[in-house]
Amino acid sequence: MQTSGLRVRPPGEAAAMVRFKHRYLLCEVVSDDPRCRLSLEDRVLGNLVRDTIARFHGTFGAAACSIGFAVRYLNAYTGIVLLRCRKEFYQLVWSALPFITYLENKGHRYPCFLNTLHVGGTIRTCQKFLIQYNRRQLLILLQNCTDEGEREAIQKSVTRSCLLEEESGEEELSDSGGEEAAEAVG
Repeated sequence: MQTSGLRVRPPGEAAAMVRFKHRYLLCEVVSDDPRCRLSLEDRVLGNLVRDTIARFHGTFGAAACSIGFAVRYLNAYTGIVLLRCRKEFYQLVWSALPFITYLENKGHRYPCFLNTLHVGGTIRTCQKFLIQYNRRQLLILLQNCTDEGEREAIQKSVTRSCLLEEESGEEELSDSGGEEAAEAVG
């Protein structure tokens, strides 16, 4: 007798748990009006993204993306937003983001758009990308400086970001617990 490769679970055995995989979309809110970013709230932005998905992908898109969708991080000063969604449906979320053309909060409507900077599988990869992105932005600002005071302030920011990254790299090495990591740092 040949078996088909399917295993029948005995009645007393529990089913295995499956981890749901997510994708994280790192976005930047771009607007000419500085009040737009300051009025950002995660609840308002989440509802706006859900409504836009429903408008462009219908009820299937809205239902598929509503499960596991969340605004995981929002910085109103820099306009950085981290959206989480299920891996299977991240392209639906991603494709709806360009159609967000305004942010409405507390009776005010601000024109803006979401610029997707990075799509990652973990929050950590998005953080690493954001550090590199911010460093590049600071270097661009440094090249466009006209005042010596501005130039020094930006150079300090770039140096500080480099030092912070080196410290976090050393912590990762020391967390591994091996003698090789200690030799690499020392």
